[in-house]
Amino acid sequence: MPRKARIDAPGAIHHIICRGIEGQNIYWDEADHTDFLQRLEKILDETNTPCYAWSLLPNHFHLLLRTGNAPIATVMLRLLSGYAGRFNRRHHRSGHLFQNRYKSILCQENKYLLELVRYIHLNPLRAGIVATTKQLDDFEYCGHGVLLGLRKCDWQEVGFVLSLFGKSLWAARRTYHAFIEKGIAHGKRPDLVGGGLLRSMGGWRAIHSLRDSQIHLKGDERILGDSNFVESVLKTQNERMEQRYKLQAQGWNFEKIVSRVADIFNIEAEQILIAGKQPQRVKSRSLVCYWAVKELKMTATEVAKLLGLTQSAITKAAQRGEKLALENKLKLIK
Repeated sequence: MPRKARIDAPGAIHHIICRGIEGQNIYWDEADHTDFLQRLEKILDETNTPCYAWSLLPNHFHLLLRTGNAPIATVMLRLLSGYAGRFNRRHHRSGHLFQNRYKSILCQENKYLLELVRYIHLNPLRAGIVATTKQLDDFEYCGHGVLLGLRKCDWQEVGFVLSLFGKSLWAARRTYHAFIEKGIAHGKRPDLVGGGLLRSMGGWRAIHSLRDSQIHLKGDERILGDSNFVESVLKTQNERMEQRYKLQAQGWNFEKIVSRVADIFNIEAEQILIAGKQPQRVKSRSLVCYWAVKELKMTATEVAKLLGLTQSAITKAAQRGEKLALENKLKLIK
């Protein structure tokens, strides 16, 4: 069965789980942890991607991210490929470091965000890496202690999470800590790591029981949320894909976008494909990036290869292109 396409949307919340190949450790020493976290900080900052929770365990990691200026797929590609390459060079090894594709679960924010913060931050305790909540407070490879103010982590979004627990900082941290301790008795929580609605409802048996009662629910393993949320996400995803295929059916591709932009700026299409800092060339390339990503749903990686730029440069260019299109009321199709 072919893999389902990843689901993403502006502002979407994602629970990311990534494991080492064959269950092997992905961090061998402190330098590995440092490299991973510094790399993560740089990418999150460049893509304006908020991180609400995180924990690094010997053979896997969890992240709770909100889609920022770049798709989560772009963020993870940069993180995993960059870290794996450095890891292999440092430890004189070759081959894959991570197991297959990372798992990305798009989550219903108002229902699951705090549950996921707790689940992710309790991982070191459930895994036996720490034995008590006091040790968890001091565990340096987890965002729990950061929320408590015991460690500083500039790239972790602390204010937003704590604001959900109380108005004052002191009260919020106290309520958050009590929330964490209460969650210990909940165990592994398989309903939060995949299967979406199906798991949270108690599995297929419960779903079939509801259907026997003429109650029909929508579920998807890539999404964690109630039936209405799943339905809404899938509808939006289908509309985005339909728009892409509609444009492709009309003959629109990257080359045609370049030609359209060349007409707008009255320059040769070849000039757009050549890097340069001339204002007109920068504007034209920015508009190409914006329409390629927004209309054709191309990834930043795909556009980067065609224009000879980095993924982060494409993301920034697309932002400039969006502003340019709005200010000048430019549309891809006349």
